Amino acid sequence: MRLHTSLPLDRANAIVTESLALGRKASLLPLTVVVLDAGGKLVAMQSEDGAGLIRFEIALGKAYGALGMGISSRLIRDRLSERPTFQNALAAASGGRLIPVPGGVLVEDAEGVTLGAVGISGDTSDKDEYCAIEAIKSAGYAPEPAEPNPDWRTSSLSDHYPAST
Repeated sequence: MRLHTSLPLDRANAIVTESLALGRKASLLPLTVVVLDAGGKLVAMQSEDGAGLIRFEIALGKAYGALGMGISSRLIRDRLSERPTFQNALAAASGGRLIPVPGGVLVEDAEGVTLGAVGISGDTSDKDEYCAIEAIKSAGYAPEPAEPNPDWRTSSLSDHYPAST
């Protein structure tokens, strides 16, 4: 038996490779990249040296949530920020696999058919998402969302923690 593939391994690997290259070019923290096909099956994954232990689960949750809801993880965050009860229900329904922050990007063909999703974790969510979007474009697909947050370069993890003394 041979199953139809929505997102071929060579294209998934190209997305992973380009995502990591973009992260190095932008001097991001070590990244983990996950590519899922339209059925949620893992097609490709790489984690850079020095990436945190649970980065795989976070990247997977971003991609899984995007596929599960049919929208990017950024849009999930935006739509659910005022609806914590529904966000908790989605987390429960997904077995805890939903990560509702930017970095989960749908992969679409020229006709707008979803072929899979990319999830990236390692730096700020906006920087993770930037790498996913641009890598999907470089592989000849259309990302959803189509463009990264225009302020992705200035997002900082230190914005979320008090300064050390």
